[in-house]
Amino acid sequence: MITLISFIILLGILIFVHELGHFLVARLSGVGVEKFSLGFGPKIIGRKIGETEYVLSWIPLGGYVKLLGETGKEDLSPEDTKRSFNNQPTWKKLLIVVAGPVFNFFLAIVIFSIVYMYGLPSLQPIVGQIADESAAMEAGILSGDKVISIGDEQIKYWDDIKPIITKAKETNLKVVVERDGVQVALSVKPKKSTAQNIFGEEVSTYLIGISPKGDTIVQRKNPFSALWSSLQKTVEISQLTILSIVKMIQGVLSPRTLGGPIFIAQVAGDQVKEGIIPFILFMAVLSINLGVINLFPIPVLDGGHILFYLIEMVTRKQIPVKVREFATQIGFVALLMLMLFVIMIDIERLNIKPINDVLKIFK
Repeated sequence: MITLISFIILLGILIFVHELGHFLVARLSGVGVEKFSLGFGPKIIGRKIGETEYVLSWIPLGGYVKLLGETGKEDLSPEDTKRSFNNQPTWKKLLIVVAGPVFNFFLAIVIFSIVYMYGLPSLQPIVGQIADESAAMEAGILSGDKVISIGDEQIKYWDDIKPIITKAKETNLKVVVERDGVQVALSVKPKKSTAQNIFGEEVSTYLIGISPKGDTIVQRKNPFSALWSSLQKTVEISQLTILSIVKMIQGVLSPRTLGGPIFIAQVAGDQVKEGIIPFILFMAVLSINLGVINLFPIPVLDGGHILFYLIEMVTRKQIPVKVREFATQIGFVALLMLMLFVIMIDIERLNIKPINDVLKIFK
């Protein structure tokens, strides 16, 4: 029950924020909105306020905003024609469409900012284990040493160490550690090594051969620092999402690592059991993924519409309605096939034998 409720809350917020972006920018642009729906299919409840009907529908895997004159086929009055979506300048239609993904990124930034200000546990820069024949062992670093500075950089948290080591490469670094209440200055020269990245690829890196002791401290940021860190984190996760898809196309990453609604529900349930912070952080990551994927130039997604409008802005000609409709139908079929595939993968993770036997044909 917790898993189901957390899944509904998670998807409900993500869908609401996405569609709210389209809705608000449409209203601000003077475009009429006929319907605001959370979910697809038959409606559960609905209420009309002004010209807009607000609806909650049965299938919770998406939502939509129906704009006045969106298809260009409606029989509208002269007044409504002025307010119709299809009658707007291309740049205005582009803004309305791109607002959905932008609001997903905005949600992630807000969540990250709140969490950073609230505080997250961070590892203290206290040395735990030291690898044999490592640069740290040769320099005389001992277990229990607290790293105070490396070069000219002050070290507050363990995560501050790696970027400095990576940037320095095989350059001698002055490392100041605190040992038994006394500061000791040492010289460390990082060694080139190989390690696996998150995709399992062998990459070159520079290490000094230390691992953290495991002691943590709550790290809190001021509003400006939290906002900047949130922007950086949002960009980082966006880049990682795109890179993951590229690696999947290249064959480095298996498509079977994709997660569908069942997987998302399981993770949401697990995260909410851990507490509200893990749950909303998961929501932020998922919101970024949703924003990135919606920007892909695939008909039926926002990115497909954005591509059409960019072409129109360059050619100064509208793409024929039939071309749009045909492309949208192809995109819808492709999206449906992908959804079925990830659901089958989700079911396979549940280890249901009949489904597993069917999925063997994809291996």
